[in-house]
Amino acid sequence: MISGFGDSAALLFYRFAASGGVSASRFRDTDPAEVTRAKRRGRLRLEIVSHCWRYAHLLGYQLSSLVHHPAGGLEITMTVYHCPEDEETLRVLRFFGERAPPGIAWSWRPLPRERLFRRSIGRNLAAKTTRADWVWFTDADVVFHERCLATLADRLQGRDDALLYPERTLGTPLLPEDHPLLRTGREGPALLRIPRQAFPLRRASKRAMGPFQITHGDVARACGYCETIALYQKPAPRWRKAYEDGAFRWLLGTPGRAIEVPDVCQIRHLVKGRYREGAFASKLRAWLRSRQDRRSWRPGG
Repeated sequence: MISGFGDSAALLFYRFAASGGVSASRFRDTDPAEVTRAKRRGRLRLEIVSHCWRYAHLLGYQLSSLVHHPAGGLEITMTVYHCPEDEETLRVLRFFGERAPPGIAWSWRPLPRERLFRRSIGRNLAAKTTRADWVWFTDADVVFHERCLATLADRLQGRDDALLYPERTLGTPLLPEDHPLLRTGREGPALLRIPRQAFPLRRASKRAMGPFQITHGDVARACGYCETIALYQKPAPRWRKAYEDGAFRWLLGTPGRAIEVPDVCQIRHLVKGRYREGAFASKLRAWLRSRQDRRSWRPGG
């Protein structure tokens, strides 16, 4: 109980701090402004880092998008943190592991569920060990459609920004559990296609958020991902809502710089399968998501 209270207090403090209420200099070991960053050109190495817990039906679309829409200007490592207890995700990973598209290396990284449930743990492991020029921290519901990665390869040429993000992203409406797109994803591992027209909504952003954080590889290796904040490296008994992206921006000292990257798409779904909740809590979460949705997403994909 004391530990739970302490974690709640720490979370409130770090959310306040990340809003600009406290200087980040006391909470980091490395100043990102002092990290030497290479301005690389040519065929760049990109590591995409995703987490999957009970989202196998979405992960199948994500991995399929890499197979269907290769980026000739990038050498991609696709890293997926997962838990061996999640058998549906394991089936998807085995299916794609048997397929080796040119320019893509699969990297399946198992974690105990308590370490998977705190997303910043896996992200920090990836950041510290990556060999890539750039690291894209994302989620399993993001799809890299036709022009996305090919354009990104051009946008990254000669840059040394600590943190970038797509200025605009596209999304589906909030899909109910019985939507045909989600049902198809649950039918079993397969190479799936989803039309660009399935993403009619658009959201503009003024900072790097959640699954849309593209970090310079030299910065990732030097600073990690919230490595110096004990709370965000602490295993959890259940999936934790991710507030770490705010702390990550705070520690890097930047909201990120927007770049125009087309066809960054998100499969948006009303019910969050990674949470175990009662009927009332599930309905309340869905209602809140619908309310928030109307404020942030607009037609015009």
